[in-house]
Amino acid sequence: MNDLQIPADSEIRNREFVFGVATAAFQIEGDAASRLPCIWDTFCATPGKIRDHSNGEQACDHVARWQDDVELIASLGVNAYRFSISWGRIMTREGEINPAGLAFYKNLINALTLRGIKVFVTLYHWDLPQYLEDQGGWLNRDTAYHFRDYADAVSKALGDSVYAYTTLNEPFCSSFLGYETGVHAPGITGQANGRLAAHHLMLAHGLAMPVLRRNAPLSKHGIVVNIAPCDPFSANEEDVRSARLADEYFNAWYLDPLLKGRYPDSFKLLPDDAKPHIEEGDLEIISAELDYLGINYYTRNVMRCNGNGWFEEVLPNAVPVTAMGWEVTPATMTRMLISLDQSYQLPPVYITENGAAFDDRVEGNQVRDEHRLDYYRQHLWAVDRAIKAGVNVKGYFAWSLMDNFEWAEGYEKRFGICYVDYATQERIPKASALAIKHFLAEKAENIQQQKRG
Repeated sequence: MNDLQIPADSEIRNREFVFGVATAAFQIEGDAASRLPCIWDTFCATPGKIRDHSNGEQACDHVARWQDDVELIASLGVNAYRFSISWGRIMTREGEINPAGLAFYKNLINALTLRGIKVFVTLYHWDLPQYLEDQGGWLNRDTAYHFRDYADAVSKALGDSVYAYTTLNEPFCSSFLGYETGVHAPGITGQANGRLAAHHLMLAHGLAMPVLRRNAPLSKHGIVVNIAPCDPFSANEEDVRSARLADEYFNAWYLDPLLKGRYPDSFKLLPDDAKPHIEEGDLEIISAELDYLGINYYTRNVMRCNGNGWFEEVLPNAVPVTAMGWEVTPATMTRMLISLDQSYQLPPVYITENGAAFDDRVEGNQVRDEHRLDYYRQHLWAVDRAIKAGVNVKGYFAWSLMDNFEWAEGYEKRFGICYVDYATQERIPKASALAIKHFLAEKAENIQQQKRG
């Protein structure tokens, strides 16, 4: 059935709830010549880094096609759009606002607002200007202060026209994938580098929070983290311990400083030369009060002991997976949300990304993405179960509005609910998009009936 099949007693169906779609600047904008080069431009130009040897120079040509894309968003019936601002498009190298870049984002925000669509702006979705990377990037503490100044300038310019500001998207990916394993830009490796980058990213978030509150007092302010719960491969004590360590290393490493003002206990297990330098007051800055916490969820990790008291991942076997090879496990999402609610004093939560890549094909100008539709159905049910268990989830964003540049995978993986023909830039809503549109139309009518009494 081409329907989300959300139960009649669903909290998502029967109450006011933010339901949106999400994108990121480098993945869709294109028009690279009108912004500063970023670390992903450099990474794409490095042989062997991108699977299909592509880049983000054109991407989805959103800068030229933004008006059509706003109409596409509005046609789905969503009431929120989450996108990121390109640091190098809106700011000059001298740290001043670029008028052309600002005009692009202001026009986009105004058009969305006129259609009653809440604007969620992410200030950093991995595209650090290359000139800052040349000065050390996130290994340089000064970058955190440059980010504060960037956040200050942008929030002064946009003010309360933005419903919610996000400082960082997925600092885990920026630090671990970019500076520890090197599979993402800027391609640096080493545990010490990854841990130091993580600390500076978190510091950047904390430094930005007070300037955001000052410049946009009516907006909401928070951060987005990606959570992939780590489950043990077996009941063996060593595997259980290793999974717990992995969960701290990948998840609590960011949540604990934000919500508890400290790093997890496994910090002490790091070699001395891998422990980042933490100045007095850093953790107090990082743990600034949040208006909301964004959580991106896609899958879980299964971990076992590597034989040396640490952990290693066990790849999925004989279970449903996406085109990324990620296990489809919606029950883990419910369990994760309830566990976080029990472990932390959570602010209101938004599911800021959830979705899946599958091998989509156009047939008769239609894309019947039944696997993705089923993924959304199961995960929306999972969110509903968490809400009924008491977790304060305020909204949900499907990743992604459209197929786009999927980082190191290039254009080979399609996450969109709208298909993009990269040769013509035509957008074709997939079955999943049409199902979401149908559900939201039913939901709007249902709420109106409740109001009429």
